[in-house]
Amino acid sequence: METCFLTFILVSSFAVHSSQSDITDWDDVVVVREGSSTTLVCTYEMSRSPVTLNWMRKSLGAIEWKLVLSASKRKTFSGGASKSSMRLTDPNFHDTGVFSLFFIPTMEDIGLYSCLIKQQERKLKERLIFLAILTVTVLPSPIISVHSTLRMNAMVTPDTAINNITWTSPHGITIKSEKISSRETEAKLPMVQDTDKGVYVCTVHPWGKSSSPIFPFNVNVNITANNGPWYTQAKHVPTDDKSFTATVVQRPLLLKCPGVRGDMVVLQWRPPDKGNNERKVVMQYDRWRGTTHREQPSRRVQLAGPPFNAEAGIFAFRLTPELSDGGLYICEVHLDDKITLQSTTVSVMKVQTKRSSSKLDLICLYSERSQVKSVKWNHQNHNRQPQMSANRPGQILTTVPLPITSDTAGNYTCTLKLNNGQTIWATQAVTLPPEVGKDEHVDVTAPSMLPSLSALLLLVPLVAAAVGVLLWRQKQISDRDIEYSLSVQSGEVENIYENPDDIRQQGPALDSVYMDLKPRGEDDVYKELER
Repeated sequence: METCFLTFILVSSFAVHSSQSDITDWDDVVVVREGSSTTLVCTYEMSRSPVTLNWMRKSLGAIEWKLVLSASKRKTFSGGASKSSMRLTDPNFHDTGVFSLFFIPTMEDIGLYSCLIKQQERKLKERLIFLAILTVTVLPSPIISVHSTLRMNAMVTPDTAINNITWTSPHGITIKSEKISSRETEAKLPMVQDTDKGVYVCTVHPWGKSSSPIFPFNVNVNITANNGPWYTQAKHVPTDDKSFTATVVQRPLLLKCPGVRGDMVVLQWRPPDKGNNERKVVMQYDRWRGTTHREQPSRRVQLAGPPFNAEAGIFAFRLTPELSDGGLYICEVHLDDKITLQSTTVSVMKVQTKRSSSKLDLICLYSERSQVKSVKWNHQNHNRQPQMSANRPGQILTTVPLPITSDTAGNYTCTLKLNNGQTIWATQAVTLPPEVGKDEHVDVTAPSMLPSLSALLLLVPLVAAAVGVLLWRQKQISDRDIEYSLSVQSGEVENIYENPDDIRQQGPALDSVYMDLKPRGEDDVYKELER
């Protein structure tokens, strides 16, 4: 495919870091587009004495300088390194002090330029300027269609001329870019839409001293609608990398992707045990935009960590499945407009129990039955083979009669074997019930005593109050009986508070009730309260 590219010129003066040039100092940086006019600025405050100007150029790797242009007050002439477009911006430089050089540079003009101002044989000023070329390539070309990968490469020759290059979208958003070599920087946008068209800005950040900190260049990108389904137009890389595996529920499983560095990854899923091949997008990650898209949000699928690195384009997924998460997983790695596929067929197994009054059912469930060769229950006692039944596809059941006995207790293991020979298993423990009459160890958390003590402390004043009321009430009754007894004997109603001993000595009265209210002992408050 032919490449269409936009070429720009980077004019800079800088310290040399490679063997390409022997430049040791610089004064300025100027950036222009190839084929466009540029001016290498050189000025000096003039005196009345006449001066001589020499513009010279030294190509990369060259030792000698070549004359571009020489001028004095009387005459101007061109040297061997001159071009037809080269001229001084101000013919009256001897009056104005402006010695700038105007020309239209090309790739052949790369090199170091010197503006040397002399008075007779004395050097008044020398200014060094370096000219470098920036080339921007936009792909695919000549047509950038919807859903293709937009690729923008920027390359500077020599690479020592710049610090870095950045890209900005038409919406003013900085685009991720990476250095793919010492000279070349790349920026990509996978799966472009019509909204991605517009003017992108390639910004050159010069290295070293510069009169301008940045030099922006506009790059126009047009995107057209494609004529058919993009997926069928994309180039699919054939691969036989298919894997078949199994796991138990909630045990993390690695879903591998093709071992190529990509721009974007898409994980598709076909649900287990379905009659059709309809697939769903589980996750899509674009490392250039830094975006993640999920059709069905789920924490059970995540991008895998080290040694994989999604930001660098090394992809894999980590699946923590439930039973229904079995099925066919297809990892698509997109690199430019190529798609590399790797599929993983996953069977998931789960063991559960169901208890009734007379039996305990041990159930082994599994999904994606197409790759399962066998499933069976085993007892830890190899001489005892559990009876098994299959009530429906994807389920193997064995029954343990209740109550559990020493023969039926133990570990029951469900083993699943795939067609490729891989085997997984899960174990269910069946234990004997506690024997009656024997000491049992019961792991029960002892309740705190503080609530009981608090309740007891609250009851103490209530009990005391109740006892007090009863004593007071009993005393009232006793006093009335005493009063009644005295009234019968004397015919009076006074002296109801006479000493009870006096009344006792007089003998019992008719219809009277005598209550001895003296304490009976330490444990009893009053004997009459018990009665």
